[in-house]
Amino acid sequence: MKQYRVSGMTCAACQARVEKAVSALSGVTDCSVSLLTHSMGVEGDVAPEAVIAAVQKAGYGATPLDATDGGQMSPSSRRASLADSLADRETPVLVHRLVWSLGFLLLLMYVSMGHVMWGWPLPRVLAGNPMAIGLLELLLTSAVLVINRRFFVSGFRALLHLAPNMDTLVALGATAAFGYSTYVLFAISAAQAVGDSAAAHAALHGLYFESAAMILALITVGKLLEARAKGRTTDALQALMTLTPDTATLRREGGEMVVPVHEVRVDDVFVVRSGEKIPVDGVVISGGGAVDEAALTGESIPVDKAVGDHVSAATVNCAGYLVCKATRVGEDTTLSGIIRLVEHAAATKAPIAKAADRVAAVFVPVVMAIALVTVGAWLVAGETVGYALARGISVLVISCPCALGLATPVAIMVGSGVGARHGILFKTAASLEEVGRIRTVVLDKTGTVTEGHPRVTDILPAGGEQGRETMLRVAYSLETLSEHPLSRAIVEAGEAAGLSPLPVNEFKVLPGRGLEGVVDGRRICGGNADFVGAHAAIPAEATVSAEALSHQGRTVLYFAVDGDYLGMIAVADTIKPDSADAIRDLRDMGLSVILLTGDDERTARAIAEEAGVSDVIAGVLPEGKEAAIREAQSHGRVAMVGDGINDAPALTRANVGMAIGAGTDVAIEAADVVLIGSRLSDVVAAIRLGRATLSNIRQNLFWAFAYNIIGIPLAAGVWVPLLGWELSPMFGAAAMSLSSFCVVTNALRLNLLRLSSRRRADREVMPGNSLETVQESEIKTMNEMTKTMKIEGMMCPHCEAHVKKALESIEGVSAVVADHKAHAATVTLSAPVPDDTLKAAVEAAGYTVLGIE
Repeated sequence: MKQYRVSGMTCAACQARVEKAVSALSGVTDCSVSLLTHSMGVEGDVAPEAVIAAVQKAGYGATPLDATDGGQMSPSSRRASLADSLADRETPVLVHRLVWSLGFLLLLMYVSMGHVMWGWPLPRVLAGNPMAIGLLELLLTSAVLVINRRFFVSGFRALLHLAPNMDTLVALGATAAFGYSTYVLFAISAAQAVGDSAAAHAALHGLYFESAAMILALITVGKLLEARAKGRTTDALQALMTLTPDTATLRREGGEMVVPVHEVRVDDVFVVRSGEKIPVDGVVISGGGAVDEAALTGESIPVDKAVGDHVSAATVNCAGYLVCKATRVGEDTTLSGIIRLVEHAAATKAPIAKAADRVAAVFVPVVMAIALVTVGAWLVAGETVGYALARGISVLVISCPCALGLATPVAIMVGSGVGARHGILFKTAASLEEVGRIRTVVLDKTGTVTEGHPRVTDILPAGGEQGRETMLRVAYSLETLSEHPLSRAIVEAGEAAGLSPLPVNEFKVLPGRGLEGVVDGRRICGGNADFVGAHAAIPAEATVSAEALSHQGRTVLYFAVDGDYLGMIAVADTIKPDSADAIRDLRDMGLSVILLTGDDERTARAIAEEAGVSDVIAGVLPEGKEAAIREAQSHGRVAMVGDGINDAPALTRANVGMAIGAGTDVAIEAADVVLIGSRLSDVVAAIRLGRATLSNIRQNLFWAFAYNIIGIPLAAGVWVPLLGWELSPMFGAAAMSLSSFCVVTNALRLNLLRLSSRRRADREVMPGNSLETVQESEIKTMNEMTKTMKIEGMMCPHCEAHVKKALESIEGVSAVVADHKAHAATVTLSAPVPDDTLKAAVEAAGYTVLGIE
């Protein structure tokens, strides 16, 4: 999509006029104009010159945002251009106009109302001279009209192009009031010329000069309030653009040098000291530190970075010293991608906005026709020209197409900004709206619900816990030489335990079976049951335990030394810490949740049970995933959440595709929403935000339509014969000014939306709560007499019963909740019980206590 900046637009009618002009060009497939950011996005094979010419022919101006003089802008120039387009130029100009307008208006009101209506004193040269008073009012009003001439220039120019806008309504209303008052002024002159002083004084009450000036002043007040509120809606985008540092410290020619950030190239080595911002995306090659990534992910807790970890531009090194190699620079950085997505979302149009656009396109001509009919009807009814004209002017100035035009884009801009601050990026306005309509959420398993790589979950040595370290050291030494993902999991467990690998000789890899080698003169083998069983007898109880672990979706690796069974290690792709809570939140929101994976049925079912998903579709290929999405769509709108290349077809097919930010570029490209933080809880936040934004848009549209439906008949005087309700042009102008301001202010309420789950927030403020699967109602009952025990060795409900029985036999223990999936037990005490007593009871039952909190 090619971006343009459009100048001269003042209301939704202008926006509709520009869209219509550009959409009519041959080759244009889509055109979206944002009144909020004064930007335009054009898709299709069309020359920029043709687009600019079409906009100019419609009476407005346009300049491309992404190229000048036929060449591509540098990243810094493009960002400067975008910042320039978002800069608030309206507010200073409007403040200046308003101050001068109010100065002349106060003098005018003193004369027209203070003296004429209430007898306030005037200089002798004016008092008693109706013609002089009228001339003074004309001069003061003329000054206000000149100060606010922009309304007349824009309004009448639009009228000449047969595309009247809101300025046209204001200009017509003020011109009608001024013109009629000028006519009355001549009548006063004629009365004084024939010596009819009484008629001249009476005619002063027929002047509407103050109405013409008041209309302009009140509309300017409304414009000022609207401009200030609109400025806040682009704060998120402007804040993003200020995050990137201006300089970077590079290592070159054996030393360090500071260069402008746009001079950094891929593979350059840069350093980041404590307290400094990271200038570009890169990977840590030495050193370490704690990096605050809140600017990108919304998470306030710094993330530890070590060699091999990726860092992103605009994040802050809170502590430590990082030496990094640049991987993405300029417009390719993560931050630049976020800015482009937020900018693109602001330039696109949500489907719900189309109804308002259709109304706005014909709104002004219809209002002008209603005003003419109103004047004619009151004249036919026998009212004076002044009264009929006042009703027509009221119709012109109370109608507000701006409220209709701003109802959707301000909510979209604020919603997109809120999402960006929390690491949720909506590529288009349509995706933000569509998220709010989702009824089913389909989750990929690997990397989405789970961590995406195997981890050691259980270590079961043959000789009990005394042989745990010995077995892990032997397995760690053997697996260190293998690149298999399961081997990597054991290596990570060994490193985490602080072990050092032993030298391995005669190492062999037997594909599909396992590994073998010689350690300290002893032959070691590790692998599946058939392979290890051929070298050592596997005990029956170990086979039972292995079967239980397999039913939980875990892969069991057996180990033997010199023909003796050593033990087994279970490895599995564990679910992410927030997955279970996030899925529970989705279900609480009334959404259906489906786990979709290419893994086997047993593994998928085990993960689904642990995560809290009841519907599982397993063993499907990429095309099968796409077909599953089509089937789910028969029951309503579907969101697909994934991270891999094999998820791309499903992401594209879904009504909304959500890509985990740590996933592949293909998945991110295919998705409509990108979750930078790679957390499943962000799916919940995105849907909450989509629903709130959709609700906000509906509120804005309702009040915008309701305001005009109620206000225009009231201004026309429909209720005068029945209830005596009459609206003066000044009150009509005030109401019109406030309508747009209220719409924008309502959209700003989205900034107060709470996106995080209360369950998650509760867990964050409860130190020591590591039992993820305890129900929220149980968490609330925990007090100082409750302890959580981390227990290794529980593999099934039978194990839970053993632990529960052992603990409940202790005096002072009133209740026990054991959970083999969480490897923990929650013990409620009616009296103090030493930790050693609890630990001894569990270990006597055959299990290992890792800690008590």
